[in-house]
Amino acid sequence: MPKKTMLLVNRKRRVMIAAVASLTLISLFAFFFFYIIAPSSSSSSSSSSLLDPLLGSARVVFQTNYGDVEFGFYPNVAPKTVDHIFKLVRLGCYNTNHFFRVDRGFVAQVADVGGGRTAPMNGEQREEAEKTVVGEFSEVKHVRGILSMGRYDDPNSASSSFSILLGDAPHLDGKYAVFGKVTQGDETLRKLEELPTRREGMFVMPLERITILSSYYYVC
Repeated sequence: MPKKTMLLVNRKRRVMIAAVASLTLISLFAFFFFYIIAPSSSSSSSSSSLLDPLLGSARVVFQTNYGDVEFGFYPNVAPKTVDHIFKLVRLGCYNTNHFFRVDRGFVAQVADVGGGRTAPMNGEQREEAEKTVVGEFSEVKHVRGILSMGRYDDPNSASSSFSILLGDAPHLDGKYAVFGKVTQGDETLRKLEELPTRREGMFVMPLERITILSSYYYVC
């Protein structure tokens, strides 16, 4: 074979080898990104929820004017509380309600549906909303993302108001009923924490209404 022809063949061979090597590297990068990097870079609340043995299969989504917040329940920790809150959700009681309290690093608290909604309640909604739940206190810690029932001094006075923890609050442990945790939507909670607020007594409240526009649930 002439020397010039051999040079051309060798050049084409080197180009083909380089192309195959580039495709291999691209394939390896794609695999590494989509199957290793991307899953591990999802929100901490979502990834941790997959490892939380306390979570049941039901998920609830509150759609607010600042984004969605999804949470799951702890049916084995606070069964009566979970049954009550989940029924309120299924009846649509939280629709048009709002977060009346947003205390950065502490809690975002959902108002009692009896006084927090803008839409009137029907008879079935009102009947469930007026019920109270026995205090189901547990050893589950109050850390960011946890759902905890609001109540008055009476430990059995919890009704429909509850808080989403925005930070660790060990002083609440064993005193308020933990019944679930946020599974998605921490970015929404961070938006709420940035809103301007005012103080009324012990409460830090947003200057504007943070409305729960609608809610829905599903089983995963």
